[in-house]
Amino acid sequence: MLVKVLGAAVQGIDATIITIEVNSTRGCMFYLVGLPDSAVKESHQRITSALEVNGHKLPTTGLIINMAPADIRKEGSAYDLPLAIGMMGAYGKIKLDKLDRYLLMGELGLDGAIQPIKGALPIAIKAREEGFDGLIIPRQNAREAAVVNQLNVYGVEHIREVIDFFDGKRGLEPTIVNTREEFYASQSRFEYDFADVKGQENVKRALEVAAAGGHNLIMIGAPGSGKSMMAKRLPSILPPLSLGESLETTKIHSVAGKLGSDVSLITQRPFRDPHHTISQTALVGGGNFPQPGEISLAHNGILFMDELPEFSRSVLEVLRQPLEDRRITISRVRGTIDYPASFTLVASMNPCPCGYYNHPTKACVCTPGQVQKYLNKVSGPLLDRIDIQIEITPVPFDKMSDQRRGEPSAAIRERVIAARQRQERRYADIPGIYCNAQMNSKLLDLYARPDEDGLLRLKNAMERLNLSARAYDRILKVARTIADLDDREQIQSDHLGEAISYRNLDRENWAG
Repeated sequence: MLVKVLGAAVQGIDATIITIEVNSTRGCMFYLVGLPDSAVKESHQRITSALEVNGHKLPTTGLIINMAPADIRKEGSAYDLPLAIGMMGAYGKIKLDKLDRYLLMGELGLDGAIQPIKGALPIAIKAREEGFDGLIIPRQNAREAAVVNQLNVYGVEHIREVIDFFDGKRGLEPTIVNTREEFYASQSRFEYDFADVKGQENVKRALEVAAAGGHNLIMIGAPGSGKSMMAKRLPSILPPLSLGESLETTKIHSVAGKLGSDVSLITQRPFRDPHHTISQTALVGGGNFPQPGEISLAHNGILFMDELPEFSRSVLEVLRQPLEDRRITISRVRGTIDYPASFTLVASMNPCPCGYYNHPTKACVCTPGQVQKYLNKVSGPLLDRIDIQIEITPVPFDKMSDQRRGEPSAAIRERVIAARQRQERRYADIPGIYCNAQMNSKLLDLYARPDEDGLLRLKNAMERLNLSARAYDRILKVARTIADLDDREQIQSDHLGEAISYRNLDRENWAG
């Protein structure tokens, strides 16, 4: 008997429907075709054990299983459940009248327990698009998939529940998630707050400007000056995710298997801080079984790279293209996969190998050549993509001992949201541009042209401070954001002055 069961394969962050055709024939051979990997081929043993333990011994006849379309590679153990149901249908062990109306995915244990899978959210989105009556997946993935409305999502713990459901012996309860309630409930809950930061007002201002315009930022300062502390608080002042951004971010984390069983929707902007020993593949994605890398997991959020010069040079250089295109394309022999990678890069570094160059109280023991060699670990083309470069000095004792709390993140966030709203209105008719950091030269001429006093100030700064030519556009972009924070349509001279102060590493002979 020929039976068809529906499953799905995840490619990139989207799913494709897989039709599993099972046909029982004469003989005793088992064939599994359709480009399965080793994990899929091993499913036969898991399925046989799970069914026998639960009293469903399969007859010893020939079985041919095809997973169509046959040119898409089928990877992982998530096909165990549809394969098992298909085999029982082919042997006449369950009723077939409802099989074509449900999409099934799940990994089986030897006792029939159903284990969680990756990519439940894109699979649920595809199931709704294809008009299925419901999606049957592991209970641990049910809340994740149930954020997709107009689709019944059934979370199951054991294969007995699925067999009894198709036989009409029991019903399954759909998992209900109020997507909008979940989305808005935890948007403003943050572990860290800028109110805890003592002093460092100029750095907090630079972080506010970076958040308001989506600018990449690097902090240079001695150990213990608060670089990591302030970077971890940056998500608390970023504008909240839209529902569309939240779904897109959740899809990426779902594909990577990074969502917990109690998480249905990512409601806060991601903050990823990989260790400096990370490989190229782990950072940008890929591998034998392509997975999103850290830059995609940071999509719509922050990628924080602490101790930037300690990262491998080859790892840093692969960031250049995603920082411009806001996507990463993984090309392999088996195919090409695109992952979104629209993130804000925040980096920190010491100014020299010993860490105390330009320190107000401690002497640096590095030679000028050692300082320059250390700074040169970060290439010019990468620095060219970082708009704000801010130098940090340690907090003096009187500031640290001050019991008064600083300005809370909520107050800063209000100003950031207002500035972003002005940018949204400004770029509403320009596709692909959402914030000032994404402006091209044409838009700079339209929206970031300073007045005569501002141009004169910029010219004097370029000549006096020996600023590089690449700093020109960056200064105008940052000045545009500062003007937005100040609710000014025209860039003023003082806006340019503040933007110029955020170009520490562009100053010639900064490192002596």
